[in-house]
Amino acid sequence: MENVNLLIAFIALTAFAVVIQAFILVALYLSVRKTSARMEVLANEVRTKALPTVEAAHTLLVELRPKVESIAENVSHSTAMLRAQLERVDATVSDVIDRARLQIIRADELVNRTMDRVEETTDMVHKTVVSPLRRVSGVMHGVTAGLEFLIGRRRRQPGDGMGVPQDEMFI
Repeated sequence: MENVNLLIAFIALTAFAVVIQAFILVALYLSVRKTSARMEVLANEVRTKALPTVEAAHTLLVELRPKVESIAENVSHSTAMLRAQLERVDATVSDVIDRARLQIIRADELVNRTMDRVEETTDMVHKTVVSPLRRVSGVMHGVTAGLEFLIGRRRRQPGDGMGVPQDEMFI
């Protein structure tokens, strides 16, 4: 009997569990049905709103693709032309810089040679003109002083015969 009571308890417990599972399955079914209805509404909205936009975007992309390809090709061609022109400009600027550098070196050498020649000419003028002029000037001063002395002595002698006046001693 005890086994029978135990068996009845297990059968009742199993029946209760089956009923609970049935309620859970019904709740799941209702929930899935509600979610499915929402998904159908969302799918209809996507079909009515998003798909025309996607189709319009696809049509626009199909129409714009040749233009975009043309623009990309033009940009590529322009870039190649610009690169070639920049290489030419770089070569020209490098040539101009090299030529300017050479001209500056030549100008520097010219100025240095000119300064050397000016110094040589100054030395030569000093040796050939200035030094002899100083010597001649010195000789002329000596002759002038001698003549003044001789002429001045003649003038003093006929005077009072006192010799050199006091004023002339300090000159």
